[in-house]
Amino acid sequence: MADFDVIVVGGGPAGLSAALNLGRSLVRVLVVDADRPRNAATLNSHGFLTRDGVPPQELRKIAREELAAYPNVEIRSRVRVVSLAPADHDARFAAGIGRTAATETITADAVLLATGLRETLPDVPNLRGFYGMSLFSCAACDAWELRGRRMALIGETADLADRARLIGRWTEHLTVFTNGSGAVGTAEEAELAASGIPVLRDPIAELVGDRGRLEAIVLADGAAVEVDGGFVRPEWHAELSFLDGIAPSVDAHGHLVTDRSGRTDVPGLYAAGDTAAPGPQQLIVAAGTGARAAAVIVHDTIGVATAH
Repeated sequence: MADFDVIVVGGGPAGLSAALNLGRSLVRVLVVDADRPRNAATLNSHGFLTRDGVPPQELRKIAREELAAYPNVEIRSRVRVVSLAPADHDARFAAGIGRTAATETITADAVLLATGLRETLPDVPNLRGFYGMSLFSCAACDAWELRGRRMALIGETADLADRARLIGRWTEHLTVFTNGSGAVGTAEEAELAASGIPVLRDPIAELVGDRGRLEAIVLADGAAVEVDGGFVRPEWHAELSFLDGIAPSVDAHGHLVTDRSGRTDVPGLYAAGDTAAPGPQQLIVAAGTGARAAAVIVHDTIGVATAH
């Protein structure tokens, strides 16, 4: 017999939402949480109904308190799944758990991957000093607080012009900074300029501000552009190196390929949240995918078709 029915890898909104719904379905659940959330720098989260403006850490605290009511749900904190492979017998999966190397092996009939994404920010001096306070990555989450103000968009990826068009909904005072990269093409630059959005291509020399509040961006040529905050476009990566002998399909961007219900092409392996579904990176969206994956796991376990 497996140690648990389901191992949930990741203790963010997707993983904790899945654990709650699995627990209520009498499933024996282990949540393995490294306690390194991507939104650790964010002071307040937005867009989560009944919890708008609540710090992300407070949301996690509330969720864990709720899960404590379910004796069939266990949470292991500050450890991670360092390996996941097929089990030898009596279970589908064997997970090696520890801080940096496996110190314990746990078996389970199913695994839900809810590890989220890791992000790499553009190489801009002191960017981390403003990230989560006046520079953000999610327009839907944070643009409301900056509406109508002077905003910056910093990035080096090919979708930068698309993001500029989106952020332009909230302000008529947006400047795009490519930090010396060719992220915005000539035609895109002309289109943005026609909409009143200038594109500045020089490398960024310095971010100026006080106590996390951005006030100006200084370019390599010495020009300073006054801003009140804005957005940065990170590069996101799914961390899947622990999937040892299991080889689920991934797309061109490294996201797990799943069906609309969160099933991967490995039987018993599911995914929820940003790991599987590129799209709006909001906490409430991730929580919803976790709840849906939980329902699918329960239905798959007892052989009942999932309701549409």
